[in-house]
Parts: sequence; structure tokens; C-alpha cells
Amino acid sequence: MTTAKAYAALSPKAPLEPFSFERRAPNDDDVVIDILYSGVCHSDIHQVRDEWFPGIYPMVPGHEIVGKVRQVGAKVSRFKEGDTVGVGCFVDSCMKCQQRDVDREQYMMDQLAQTYNSLDRDGLPTYGGYSDHIVVKEGYVLSVPGNLDLAGAAPLLCAGITLYSPLRHWNAGPGKKVAIVGLGGLGHMGVKLAHAMGAEVTVLSQSLSKKDDALRLGADHYYATNDPETFTKLAGSFDLVINTVSAQIDWNAYLNLLTIDGTMVLVGVPENPVPVHAFSLIMGRRSLAGSCIGSIKETQEMLDFCGEHNIVSDIELIDIKEINTAYERVIKSDVRYRFVINMASIK
Repeated sequence: MTTAKAYAALSPKAPLEPFSFERRAPNDDDVVIDILYSGVCHSDIHQVRDEWFPGIYPMVPGHEIVGKVRQVGAKVSRFKEGDTVGVGCFVDSCMKCQQRDVDREQYMMDQLAQTYNSLDRDGLPTYGGYSDHIVVKEGYVLSVPGNLDLAGAAPLLCAGITLYSPLRHWNAGPGKKVAIVGLGGLGHMGVKLAHAMGAEVTVLSQSLSKKDDALRLGADHYYATNDPETFTKLAGSFDLVINTVSAQIDWNAYLNLLTIDGTMVLVGVPENPVPVHAFSLIMGRRSLAGSCIGSIKETQEMLDFCGEHNIVSDIELIDIKEINTAYERVIKSDVRYRFVINMASIK
């Protein structure tokens, strides 16, 4: 076992503070990774603050991890010391889902060990990427293309795959009109990816304040949703709408932007239920769907795609000591567009 330096919440809603713990000794199929960068996801905040479900404390967050391989087990074949690798939202499973459903394992949540705030196969808590190193089974380690900026690549492990998966599943590409609702940490990745896939991309954001950013990122069009004329002008326009917003908005208004047989996909999670009127769906044979991260196979596909198109997240790099301030800024949407922790600052 090795001692890891980390930042953790010691109890629900507590601020993060320095914390040390013992990482397990690596098995023959394990990879030991020195963490270089760890992205800050809004779900880290939800879980640290006990807002979704009862958490396991002390809690070391972080599931957007990029680092260098320090050591590999005797049976590891895909990685070697010095490789640049990533770790995403889960780090182990019962293996039945991988054998049976390799493209949809992310939906077998009761059978997965999440990267943090979860239990591993031995019943021990998992600790995430706000730490100096991590030990992960080979099958859950991902190759990061060498041409990518490593700090900017970290959010791909959650924000990137969260948008890539529905764009691929609903066939975004040439001839498809795609709308991204919200231009934040998730939404800006959706713009970059949909543009690279060849879709015609429209951003729907509350005001015009981010219009220049959206066009720079690859959007073809931008509309402010605080203007009621937007919903009149764009009615029946889109094949696919991806809603990244976690705030309470009127889903019916956005469903009416879909063309016949169009789909609105939810990737943001509002705190309370949102009412949907049947007429918003049946009058255009429209669909309302949801999507959550991606499988290991699909996440590697996404990383390779980002390598081919040189896509990374727009980030603000911070030291670990700034994490509590960063959390407050995320809540206020005061970041363009993701925080990433330079884990060298923990030493």
C-alpha cells in the first residue's frame, strides 16, 4: 500500500481540506497512475454536499483524471511506464456487464464501482482524482492521444463523453440540425463535438453574452432564450436538441423546437421533477430521452476522435488550494468553461 495525498470533504457539506489515505497495493492487472490533472465536475459538488444521495465520507472527488503510468502489474498488456492515460467515471465492475453489454455498461450502475463515493469489489471506499496518484484495473484505463493538451483533455473524461455519447447515438452529422441548450462546461463540449461531426450547430443560451464564444467554438447560429421570439422563429427546426441545463426550464418550449421525429436528450439533471405535456410529444412524434456518460469502449472512441480533431475543453487551471473558491464559482457559472486542478500543487 502507498500513502496518497489528497483533498477531501470529511463530512457532508464540509469544505475540502488536505487528507491522506492508503491506496491499495496493485494487483497483477492494475495500473498505478501519477495524476497530473483532475477536472472539476459539477457532480463533484453535488456529491460532496450530499445533494443526490447519501455519500461516503471522507470523500475525495474527481472523475476526470489525466496522468502518467508509474507502474504496471505483471499481467498488464496495454500500458507501460510513462504512458499518458486517463480515468473516467468508473473504475471497476462485476465484469458481467462488460462481457454481456460492452457498449452500455455505464447503465449497469448497481454493478459498477464509481471512481469515488462508491465501494470497490472488496467493499472499501473508492477515492477519486483530487489526489496525487490512483490504482486502477487495466480495463478501466484509457489512452490519451499525445497531441492533446493534457490539462484541457481532463474534462473529456466526463464532460466530453457525456456529450459525445448522445451525439453519436442520435447520429449527429452532415445534414442534421443540432441545438445545444446551455453554453457551460457540458454545452461548450457539445458545440465542439457536433461541429467536428459535421452537424449544423445552434446554441440556445439565456442571453447574448456568450454569442462570440459560441461562434468561436464552432456554432453556426446563436439565439437568446430570454427573447420569446426565439421559440416562435425556431419552432420545428431541429433534428436533435441536447439539453445540458440543470436549472428548471420549460421543457415543453424546447420540445416544440423539434422537427417531426426529432429528439430532445437530457444530460443536465434538475433538482426537481419537470412537467411535460403530452401535446409537446404527440403532435410531432417527438421523443424525450436521456443519456449518461459512456462505456469504456465509447470513451476511448471519443478520446481518439478528439485526438483526430484536436478537441479539448476550454479551461481555467487552478491549484488545489483554490478548490473551495472554484466550487462557489461553478455554482455561479463563473468559469469559461471548466476548472482543472494542477495536481502538482498538492505536493
